[in-house]
Parts: sequence; C-alpha cells; structure tokens
Amino acid sequence: MNEMKFYDFKTVDDSVLNRVVMVCKYKDKWVFCKHKERDTWEIPGGHIEEGENWQEAAKRELYEETGATKFEIKPICIYSISKYGILCYATVEEFTTLPESEIEKIEFFNNIPYNMTYPWHIKFFEKVRELLDKDIEKVK
Repeated sequence: MNEMKFYDFKTVDDSVLNRVVMVCKYKDKWVFCKHKERDTWEIPGGHIEEGENWQEAAKRELYEETGATKFEIKPICIYSISKYGILCYATVEEFTTLPESEIEKIEFFNNIPYNMTYPWHIKFFEKVRELLDKDIEKVK
C-alpha cells in the first residue's frame, strides 16, 4: 500500500484532485456506508468526474452514497495515497431514500465501526475527530 500523507487545504491545486471523501455526522452520530459487495463499512466518497469541481463531486457523492439531501460540507485537508484527494467534514440535516447505487445501506454509529473496508478511512476519521476536538468552530 502507498503511504498516505495529509496537506493543508489549498496547498495543492484543485485541478490535480482526483477523489473526495466526507466524514459525516447526523445529529450526534457518525454516518457510514455498506457497499453491496462487502461486509464492511466505508466513509462516503468517490471520484471527481470530468468537468466537476470537488464541491460538486462532494455533493453528488454524499447524495448517491447516503441519500443526504440537506447538508453542509467543509474542506478539512488534502491527502495523497497514490493520487491527491480532498477530505471533508459533512454535517447532515436530512436524508431521503437511499438512491439505487452500489451502496446497500447506511448506518449511524457513536464511533468508528471496527470493520472498515479501507485502512485509510480510519485515518480520515481520526483526522476529522482530531480537528473537531481542537477547534470545533473551524469545521462546524
């Protein structure tokens, strides 16, 4: 596995961003997705498509993977694994029925589930928790 690194937001040009992921909270619970082909949990996110900026991709992916219809998304930082992506924090106020996609269901947790699909999702979650603990106003 490639090494994962975090960078301050805006230190990498938006044009090189390939992915967006969002650590999400609904009320006082964390939101995680279960893919139809896996028995593990994931953080919502995906590829930034041709012609999309990261904000548009974040809104689209959050809706497609959770059914969230009313939310606020804040950028946290840039990350790299093999390519660059952006890590965001989303506070969700409202969901609709989960759209037809590769996601089977979402669930709400008090903490990160023990059975995450990708090890870097654990690092994303920890990074957001760390920032929330330090300066809640920054990412509220």
